Amino acid sequence: GAKDAYIQDIQSAMARKDSLNLALVMNLKSALSDVNDTDIEVKVEKGVVFISISDKLLFRSGSYTVTKQAEAVLGKVAQVLNSKPEINILVEGHTDNVPIKKNVNEDNWDLSVKRAAAVTRILQHKYNIDPKRMTAGGKGEYSPIDTNETAEGRAKNRRTRIIIQPELDQFFQLLESPSGN
Repeated sequence: GAKDAYIQDIQSAMARKDSLNLALVMNLKSALSDVNDTDIEVKVEKGVVFISISDKLLFRSGSYTVTKQAEAVLGKVAQVLNSKPEINILVEGHTDNVPIKKNVNEDNWDLSVKRAAAVTRILQHKYNIDPKRMTAGGKGEYSPIDTNETAEGRAKNRRTRIIIQPELDQFFQLLESPSGN
């Protein structure tokens, strides 16, 4: 009986998380309905919400200065994120494998980190997302989603992802509860 109740608690928590993720995705898609579908993608993968934004929307080539158009898009994302102050956010920069030609960035990894930090700063300073909730990181060219052999593939690989990090505290609490022994 106790183990069945324990399993039911875990299933209930997972179902609640899945429905919260679905609501978050629907809110994000609604807020971003006027943005070109090829420039932004919102999806749930393995229980985690991902917002993937193309570099052509966010930055000029080789730059980590966010465009004005992208700031408006980030504002729409921030509005949804601010409605859920309990969730944490990872901003992850990605590049293709074409070597950097400018001296401003050491390499693609450096560029991806600077781009993630630039997005994070805008979310913090312009849209008031608490910096304690955010982490900025760069993956450089090391996590491609497509081939780097074609222009189309490289374009897909150049992106910034905003990852809504799952709240694992409730699962750890369930695992540590006396009924789980």
